[in-house]
Amino acid sequence: MTPPVTDSQAKTSVWEARADLVVVGSGVAGLTAALRAQALGLHVLVVTKAAVEDGNTRWAQGGVAVVLEDQHDLDDSVAKHAEDTFTAGAGLVDEVAARSILDGGPAAVARLRAGGATFDSSGDGLLARAREGGHSAFRVIHAGGDATGAEVERALVAQAGQARVPVLEHHIAVDALRTPGGRVAGLTVLDRNGVPGVVRASAVLLASGGIGQLYQATSNPEMATGDGIALALRAGAAVADIEFVQFHPTVLYTPGARGRRPLVTEAVRGEGATLVDAAGAPVMAGVHPLGDLAPRDVVSAAITRRMATAPGGVDDHVFLDATGIAGFAARFPTVSGACAALGLDPASDPIPVVPAAHFSCGGVVTTVDGRSSVPGLYAAGEVARTGLHGANRLASNSLLEGLVVGQRVAEAVAADLAAGLLADPSRGRLPSWTTAPAAARDSLQRVMSRYAAIGRDADGLAAAGSVIDLSTQDSPLWTHAAVEDAALTVVAQALLAAAVRRTESRGCHVRSDFPSLDEGWRRSQLIRLSPSGQPVLADPIPLEGVA
Repeated sequence: MTPPVTDSQAKTSVWEARADLVVVGSGVAGLTAALRAQALGLHVLVVTKAAVEDGNTRWAQGGVAVVLEDQHDLDDSVAKHAEDTFTAGAGLVDEVAARSILDGGPAAVARLRAGGATFDSSGDGLLARAREGGHSAFRVIHAGGDATGAEVERALVAQAGQARVPVLEHHIAVDALRTPGGRVAGLTVLDRNGVPGVVRASAVLLASGGIGQLYQATSNPEMATGDGIALALRAGAAVADIEFVQFHPTVLYTPGARGRRPLVTEAVRGEGATLVDAAGAPVMAGVHPLGDLAPRDVVSAAITRRMATAPGGVDDHVFLDATGIAGFAARFPTVSGACAALGLDPASDPIPVVPAAHFSCGGVVTTVDGRSSVPGLYAAGEVARTGLHGANRLASNSLLEGLVVGQRVAEAVAADLAAGLLADPSRGRLPSWTTAPAAARDSLQRVMSRYAAIGRDADGLAAAGSVIDLSTQDSPLWTHAAVEDAALTVVAQALLAAAVRRTESRGCHVRSDFPSLDEGWRRSQLIRLSPSGQPVLADPIPLEGVA
């Protein structure tokens, strides 16, 4: 049992470290950045709240969406990839930013492969490519059939080990150190026993992943609690598009299960599997021209409607019929293993599936090279809002974003440091140990799942806000659980504020009381913390390339 944290421990840092760049998170974005920064001569320190190989990256099944010129993609192009991204993003993609990131994809994948990552081959010397929802071409490269994230993470962890990148495992970032002028100059952290420490650094990169644990059912691991977004808000940074949480249409249904559930990769539908209800009727018939390969928001909403209109309104899942896919176990070993644990054989049994929280399309507002609105604070990966995803992420664009922006943010930090734009870490002020509002996690997850998931309306959003407010108490951030609970609380409040104000349905944000798209809402909402610590809506973000 972890010993109780004493008052003196909680308020006094007992150790200190220094670096040029401290990276929070050890997924695809964080490790890519750390490796590049160290290669550029920066002193780097990675802080991760689990083991270095844990996190969301290793659970990514589908692959990396990228157009590779050396793979003879004569029927595809980066321009087509961009158009698919714009369509999925439902009018809120920053088109300039998206093109920039997608253009960087081929070089990023080449660097990853040169560093030891191995992708599946089609047998003719070229890489095998799959097609997923929202894509107009077969452009998703994958590894181990449906274990792409695991291979990407393995390769990056191996590179980090060979390069001797220092990593503090089982440490959680709490708050940013800030100079009197408001620049970020390091972090306060807690080790696994709650012992506090300080990392002084000219630059802090948040690469801490998403917010899936806001909900009872998610494809995300237990550490996806929005810590990076909360830290950025408390440091004065802006957040946008936080109301757009993508629900993956096909997560393996397990009666009574809570927390992370196994993903059934979209590539299964790309190989011909179809969604059917309990009576065997197709779910996507007449819903969208792409049918079962429609964008994720469309498919998730269709499944939700079908479950709600089932006889008696009691169906809590549908089925994915993959019985027609030859060699399923070899092509999708991860999915097969998860099904086998439930006594299912996808070769003969339809797979029970349900939508679950999967990806946060919004986050800390950054440029395409990771710079936030606060000098010295950077963000990359799912925690960041670069403008690539808009109102709904296109399948398999996330690993690509992490690879591209991770590389660029390291180069941005090196450039900013060389130009004298970053703070002297010794000027960072140590905060009195932070206290923040925190709601009871179980209550928060229940009301967010009930009222702020796929189907939303004004009454439900108001009810969720009231329940969270009533269960919220100021809590000293002296333990990992307290830091996570406070992060979930402020992120939930931000999401609810944005969702209430957005009186339309767009992408992942579906309002039953405002079911139509409203072109007057073709803008992103900016959120900051008020002086009292509450998320408040600020000015909207004008979108590049949008008339």
